Amino acid sequence: MSFTQTAPARSGALASPGLWLAFVILVGLNLRPFLTSSGTLARQVAEGLDMPLSSLAWLTLLPMMVMGLGAFCMPSLRRVLALRHVLMTSLLLLCLGCVLRWFVPNGASLIATALICGFGVSLLQAGMPGLIKEQFPHHIAQVTGIYSATLMGGGALGAQITPLLSALTDSWRIALAFWALPISVALWIAWKVVPRQEPGANLSPPSLSLLTRPRTWTLMVCFGLINGGYASLVTWLATFYQDRGWSAQSSGSLVAVLSVAQAIAAFGLPTLAAKNKDRRMWVWLALACQCVGFLAFTFVPDMAPYLWAIIIGIGLGGCFSLLLLVALDHFPDAARAGTLSALMQGGGFPIAALFPMISVQLREMSNGFQAGWLLHAAMAALVAIMAWSFQPAQYAKKMNRDDSL
Repeated sequence: MSFTQTAPARSGALASPGLWLAFVILVGLNLRPFLTSSGTLARQVAEGLDMPLSSLAWLTLLPMMVMGLGAFCMPSLRRVLALRHVLMTSLLLLCLGCVLRWFVPNGASLIATALICGFGVSLLQAGMPGLIKEQFPHHIAQVTGIYSATLMGGGALGAQITPLLSALTDSWRIALAFWALPISVALWIAWKVVPRQEPGANLSPPSLSLLTRPRTWTLMVCFGLINGGYASLVTWLATFYQDRGWSAQSSGSLVAVLSVAQAIAAFGLPTLAAKNKDRRMWVWLALACQCVGFLAFTFVPDMAPYLWAIIIGIGLGGCFSLLLLVALDHFPDAARAGTLSALMQGGGFPIAALFPMISVQLREMSNGFQAGWLLHAAMAALVAIMAWSFQPAQYAKKMNRDDSL
């Protein structure tokens, strides 16, 4: 696969495709460790800060809510700030949030660091799909897959490395703050690769009219429901198995296996789907994997937990990257496609953010997480029904494409 840039008018023409790809990879790797790292140390954090275990749901809920807000704000923000300033500020916020975890004195301050990280991530991930379509117009599916794979792979690193660092340093605070280091590397690459531009460069007209399209809201709901499963798992899967006698490191390894499977599927499924504009077959395959995995966690969690983690990871990772691709498919130009993707994330992440809290409330009502896993299996089935409408021949009609958008 050879990456080339053929449109010199695009932003970033001065940077090589290799540098842009390195930037995509490094950004992806840094978007999830702040979430998965805290989930694997949930019990230690709760005991160290004298917090109820259920309060840790806020470490996922608030950042994901902010991710949605940031995605909605991104198109408007780009009109007053240059892309370089937005990306650099976002990485600085993410880095700051991680550094501050070394010094948190109580639960409220830890939740505040999650909020700061969420602000940083929100603008980064809202802007990346459109940027990928702009910089790699002939390899959109492949680079979207690489970006999604590194995003999931970063989650795997956070889940696997953080418990080890905590044991090595005898400090969960240091282990959580460690993730500022790779963010610093991404910040350096961003300084090299992202060009200096005027605010509003390469943007589409205002995007509010897209919110009048039912298809935009369908994408939001689908994206929110499939990411709700991810949000619940990164928050509570380690705790679920610790309740069954597993250690923090062992349960962290399980989350890491799930994240690695996500990464492989996030790259592999869009690559396979690149040959056909109709992505539904692959979306349904990924959703079927989610159903199987959640049902297995519900009824036979101890039979083959690593196999269940792999199956559900394939489902989650595949759905994430495929839905990004489906959103980008709706418009031929990068600006409007990126705007639709940002709106999908803007409405989807707040929906996803609710599920960790719903799952822990169901746990307290039913004395186990199984009711929450069943809920997510049902949500995957619902999205499978909604995905029937993702027919490429109808995209132009569904979006009423014209110059007024």
